[in-house]
Amino acid sequence: MKVIDKIKDHGPSNPFYTFEFFPPRTDQGFDNLVARIERLSDLNPLAVSITWGAGGSTKERSLDLAAVTQAEYGLDTILHLTCTNMEQGMVDDALKAAKERGIQSILALRGDPPRGEEEWTPTDLRFTHGADLVSYIRSLPEYSSQFCIGVAAYPDGHTGQLHDERAEISFLKAKIDAGADFIVTQLFYDVDGFLQWVRKVREAGITVPIIPGIMPIQTYSSFLRLTKLCGTRVPDSVMDALEPIRNDDQLVKDYGVQLAVEMIKRLTTEGGIPGVHLCTLNLEKSVQRVLENLKWTGSSEIAKNKLIEEAPTQNDLTITASSATSSAKLGLATLPTIEGEAGRGELNNAASWDDFPNGRFGDFKSPAFGSTGLWGGPAIGHADIIAQCGHPRTLDDLTAIFLAYLHSKIPITPFSPAPLSPESLMILPHLERLTRRGWWTVGSQPAIDGASSGDEVVGWGPRAGYVFQKGFVEFFCTKADVDATERRVRERGNGWVHWFAGNKNGECRGNVPEGGRNAVTWGVFPGQEIAQTTIIERASFLSWKEEAFSIWSEWASLYKPQSKERILLENVCDERWLVSIVHHDYRNTQALWTFLFDDSPIAA
Repeated sequence: MKVIDKIKDHGPSNPFYTFEFFPPRTDQGFDNLVARIERLSDLNPLAVSITWGAGGSTKERSLDLAAVTQAEYGLDTILHLTCTNMEQGMVDDALKAAKERGIQSILALRGDPPRGEEEWTPTDLRFTHGADLVSYIRSLPEYSSQFCIGVAAYPDGHTGQLHDERAEISFLKAKIDAGADFIVTQLFYDVDGFLQWVRKVREAGITVPIIPGIMPIQTYSSFLRLTKLCGTRVPDSVMDALEPIRNDDQLVKDYGVQLAVEMIKRLTTEGGIPGVHLCTLNLEKSVQRVLENLKWTGSSEIAKNKLIEEAPTQNDLTITASSATSSAKLGLATLPTIEGEAGRGELNNAASWDDFPNGRFGDFKSPAFGSTGLWGGPAIGHADIIAQCGHPRTLDDLTAIFLAYLHSKIPITPFSPAPLSPESLMILPHLERLTRRGWWTVGSQPAIDGASSGDEVVGWGPRAGYVFQKGFVEFFCTKADVDATERRVRERGNGWVHWFAGNKNGECRGNVPEGGRNAVTWGVFPGQEIAQTTIIERASFLSWKEEAFSIWSEWASLYKPQSKERILLENVCDERWLVSIVHHDYRNTQALWTFLFDDSPIAA
C-alpha cells in the first residue's frame, strides 16, 4: 500500500511511526539486520525506509533489503533514491526493480556529494535537484501511478550551504509542485525552531504531510559527530543535560530516549504532527524504548508472548543488569536472540551491539558495523582537504602532513575527519616515531589495564566499571616493510602479536588463525557480562582496507590529471600496504612499542 494512503488514516490522536534502516556493510550484518527487522515488525510501524548510497553504491543491498521488508515481512517499504552520480538509465533500472518487488513508495533525494567532493555536481543534467527526480518519475506512465513520492526537508538548513530559509522553502515547494506527496525532515533537536519552520512552510502553501526525523542519542561522541555532519542546531538545554553525563554511555543513552519521548510528545500535541520517522542507525533498543514510553505500541504483550514461546531453559537463562533494567517493560531489549542473529557463545554477543555501538571497530556481524555517519563515512570536503593538506608532491610531503596532524597543527587528514583524540596523545611519541619512519599511522590505541569506566580519556560504558585495552596500531608502509614486519613477528612476537596486512590489489597476509577474532577493548561492569566492544578480525580488516584505499584514490582525484600531486597519491595507493598490529600483553603498556622498535640481538 502507498504510504501516503496510510498516512491519511492517522492524526495526532492516532500517531504513526516509520523506521529507517541502511544496508549493512557485511553479509553477516545483513543477515542479522533481517533478524532485527523481524522483531521490530511486531511493533507495527506504518512503513520502513531503506537508504540508497550515492550513485547506487548500495543498489543491490538496498534492493535486497527492501525486498525482504516488503515481501517477507509485509512492511510497506519506502525506497530512497538519489540523484548523486545517477543517469537516466540507472534511475529507470532502480524504479523497475522497485516495482518488481512490490514497492509503492519512493523517497526522492538530491543526495549529498560523494566523499571528498565539496560541491554537488550532477552526472546527468536532467537530475540536478530533488524536484527533477520527482518530475521524472511523474512523467513516466508506468511509474507515475505506481509510486507515491516523498522528499526531504531541512528545518535547520541544508548542510554545507548558507542557510537561506526563504529560498529553501521555495525549493521545497518546487518539489511538492513537481508531484511529491509527503515530506520527511532531517534530524533535529530544537522543537521550537521546528514548529516555527512548519508554520512558515504551511504559510508558503505547502499542505502535504510533514514527518519529522527523530534520532535518539546513542553516544555523546556520535551525537556530536552527526549534528556537526548535518548542521543541526542543538539547544543549550540539551548540551547542558549531556555535559555532566557525557562519560557515562548508559546515562547518555537513557537521556537520548527521554529527550526523544519529550520531543515527540510536543510535536504531536503542540504541532499537530501525525507521526514521526525514527532513524534507527540499525539499532533497536532505544527506538523500542521510545515507543514503549510513549505507550504507542502494544509491544509489551507481544514481547511477553514471545518470551513464553521462545524462553530458554532455566540453565541457559542469564539476566544482565541492562536486561533487568528494562525487564519491567518486557520489550525487545529483553527478547532472546533468534536464529540467524549472533548471540551468546559469540566473542561479542548480540546484546552488546546496541549498548556500545562504535563504528567500524565493532563486531562485523553487527547490523550497524561500519556506520560512522548517517549514510556511510563522514564527508570531508574538497576545500577542507586542500586547505589543511595542501599540495603534496613527495613522500616527505606526505610524512609532513601526517606529522602536522599528530602535532595538532592541522585538524584533519583525509583519513581522520576530527582532531587527534586525547587517547592518541597518550602514545604520541610512538606514533610520531613511526610516522617519521614513513609508516603513516591512521589508527591506534594505547594498552589500558583496568582504568575506571568514568575516565575522561579512555572511559566508556556505565559508571562503577573498569575498562581494558590491548595496544594496536595501523599504518601504511611499503612491501619491504611488510616483509620485515612478518619476519619480526615470527622471530620476536613469541605468540603475543597478531597482524594483518593488505594492499589495493586484494592481497592479504597475517598470522591470525582462520576464524580468529581479537577482542582489543572490553569492559567489566557491575551485574553485567563482560562487554567486548572493539574486535579486530579478518572481515573487519578487509572492509576497512577497501575503504582506506578508496580514500587514497579520492584524495588523488582532487588534483588535476598528470599533476605531481595526483601521480604521487595514485602511486601510493597502488604500492603501499595497510598494516594492523595488535599486542596482547595489555598489562605492559609499552609492549607493542618495545616490539616495534627493539632492535637488540635475538637470543639464541
